[in-house]
Amino acid sequence: IVSTFHNPEEAKLGECKLIEEIMIGEDKLIRFSGVALGEACTIILRGASTHILDEAERSLHDALCVLSQMATDSRVVYGGGCSEMIMSQAVEDLAKKTPGKRSLAMESFAKALRQIPAIIAENGGLDSTELISQLRAAHVTEGCRKGIDILTGQIGDMTTCGINEAFKVKKCVLSSATEATEMILRVDDIIKCAPRQRDENMM
Repeated sequence: IVSTFHNPEEAKLGECKLIEEIMIGEDKLIRFSGVALGEACTIILRGASTHILDEAERSLHDALCVLSQMATDSRVVYGGGCSEMIMSQAVEDLAKKTPGKRSLAMESFAKALRQIPAIIAENGGLDSTELISQLRAAHVTEGCRKGIDILTGQIGDMTTCGINEAFKVKKCVLSSATEATEMILRVDDIIKCAPRQRDENMM
């Protein structure tokens, strides 16, 4: 789009198949369709309230961030809580072989990992207790790829369902949660200082 014709040779000209004026709500917008490269697009969010729009924008931003991370590292892991159940099983097996109090911390870490599929089930309005017990029984078998399938409300093979998560995002989430837990556990005591009393003679 060139606003003036003073220096047309400096403008980079392009082409598209269709330019039209459309109405979205009460606003008029100009839409360019059929752009040759198609590398840029506009996403319009509409909602009944500002709260809904903020949530939609946050969800969209998170999805775009995951896609940007996938461009740098294309590795994926199984979703639906499958990866967490595999890690939980591995940590529990190692805790059984570890003597001392360290095994208690490892068991707690394994329990925390199982909370992820439980939260997924609860967010989908499913019975998390029943599904987690089914997942634990299924993951006794080595090489199990079972996870929670929200669409059917049951556990399913994540390979067949096509439910995957970005490896880089999963690693960052687990590392951040572990570091935050370590910082909380290092706090031995919290000292709260009483507010200093005001001197009545100074008033």
